[in-house]
Amino acid sequence: MYPCRGASEAAILAHDASGKVFQSAGETHAIDAALQTRAARNFSMISHVHVGVTDFERAFAFYSGVMDALDYPLKFCERDRPWAGWMPTTAARPLFLIGPPHDGGIATPGKGQMVALLAPSQAAVDACYNAALAGGGRDDGPPGPRPHYHPHYYGAYFRDPDGNKICVCCHDPA
Repeated sequence: MYPCRGASEAAILAHDASGKVFQSAGETHAIDAALQTRAARNFSMISHVHVGVTDFERAFAFYSGVMDALDYPLKFCERDRPWAGWMPTTAARPLFLIGPPHDGGIATPGKGQMVALLAPSQAAVDACYNAALAGGGRDDGPPGPRPHYHPHYYGAYFRDPDGNKICVCCHDPA
């Protein structure tokens, strides 16, 4: 069990590649080294995200517009299964996947669940949000700064045609 630390505490909780837990500010150099090692190997925290959909063709058209606005290419589309996946241009993962639930049940949006897609710029956030609304999505928070997250956070929120909550955000200064 890992302790949850308050934002006002200076202690840091992280892991290096071997799993060693670092908890003091004096060990930040070891954390930085571990993160640089992961970055050199293109490690990501997420392998893939699967968003359940009820109408594959509708969802594919919707997410094709969203991913085009973010310049994420389609990795595959198998209509007979049906499922599709997109990926970043700079790495093989993470994948963003859509399709019906694996168990054959009806896809339903999860309460409290959200997927946040990373945009390369604030303009890309705006373009993605507009593509989502044009493709049948619903507004859940228009594009704009969210300084309560951090000074450079710029994001937008929308629901896909199945009601799944999606965020698109940029962490870079304008």
